[in-house]
Amino acid sequence: MNSATTLNTPWLRIGALGGVLGGVVIWIYEALVWVSVQHSMPLSGIPRNAVGLVFGPEVQTNLGWFTYVLGTGIHFFFSIAWGVLFAYTWPWFRKQGYDATLAAMFYAVFAWIVMHAAIALVSTSHPDYLDSVVIIGGFMSHFFFTVPLALYVKARMV
Repeated sequence: MNSATTLNTPWLRIGALGGVLGGVVIWIYEALVWVSVQHSMPLSGIPRNAVGLVFGPEVQTNLGWFTYVLGTGIHFFFSIAWGVLFAYTWPWFRKQGYDATLAAMFYAVFAWIVMHAAIALVSTSHPDYLDSVVIIGGFMSHFFFTVPLALYVKARMV
């Protein structure tokens, strides 16, 4: 199987597009909630956030404008990866009779735990992942990622 055939695999394409959709929606949520309501970061901090979490604040600061490019790349790389994984597993959930939104809720919690456990392993510059505010805020933002992703995948994978 060549790479062109692989890219035409429906679940791969649909999952990647769903991941991009979810990645955009989570950034809209963060702009509205983290920036506008909670004032926890400036709008420019959203794309830089991934670099700080993975590589630390020193790298985030020292990369200058490239931090925005790298942070956006990290964000959408993982958004696409999580989208592809969901699209790959969706047929099983559908066969079991699960609604896409319900599957998305559990997927959001799973994704948040895995992502933040990985961040905690590679970096010491992260919020306190045992703080209930961080946990609830993280789950909420990931719901805004996984629900649009799941609904898109469900609608396209008929």
